[in-house]
Amino acid sequence: MTQQAYMRVENIVKQFGPFMALNGVNLDVYPGEVHALLGDNGAGKSTLIKILSGVHQPTSGTIYIDGKARTFRNPRDAASAGVGTVYQDLAINQLMSVTRNFFMGRELKSKFGILRMDEMNQIAHDEMLKIGIDFSDPTQAVGTMSGGQRQTLAIARAIYFGAKVLILDEPTSALGQKQQMEVLKTIKRVRARGDIAIIFITHNEIHSKLVADRYTFLALGQVIGSGPKAEIESQDIRRLMAGGAEMKDLEQELAHI
Repeated sequence: MTQQAYMRVENIVKQFGPFMALNGVNLDVYPGEVHALLGDNGAGKSTLIKILSGVHQPTSGTIYIDGKARTFRNPRDAASAGVGTVYQDLAINQLMSVTRNFFMGRELKSKFGILRMDEMNQIAHDEMLKIGIDFSDPTQAVGTMSGGQRQTLAIARAIYFGAKVLILDEPTSALGQKQQMEVLKTIKRVRARGDIAIIFITHNEIHSKLVADRYTFLALGQVIGSGPKAEIESQDIRRLMAGGAEMKDLEQELAHI
């Protein structure tokens, strides 16, 4: 039996006035898989994930979640459909505790409006432990955490609040090598759950090879290549990440500078 894509994106078009940002993009994302979305700057990756997360609405095309066509008028609609996006800025307050960041805007309260801190501390600790980070003190300030641990916090938060499609926007950028490995290990742990579909946006070919199961390459708003990892050679990854240009063509172009 063929597995059904949890998210299916069909023929997505996005125009900003006369500018065609996306032109007929198709994407299938499966639970228990990491789908790497790659492309050079200006390829359309940011526009696509903003559509998938409800920030922008497509000019045309359809997004299916679990087989049902969905319309996202705003990020709340996307979140209610199970789409959780972790952006590079993480939406984290470094002066607040791990727990307060975990529940930011969704705090648990008693019927008298009192914060249920003990319960929230336990949940934050347990949820982060599930994907590899053990905090003995979830009341510590987020500013004391490494960049990789903050990414893990943001990922654990998205999953706890219902994400079935987890969109990770350049999660390893601006991190040191050790912290990058922390994030990649977290991604692999989330994949191992088997119930989360992950879209991994990256410029790093090595990182994509370490965790990706499937690839889609964008250039100038169009899909120029896609397929399972087993069907894509390393040289193809480099070529497609460069917008489909052959390496010899790039070398010739550089020779004239």
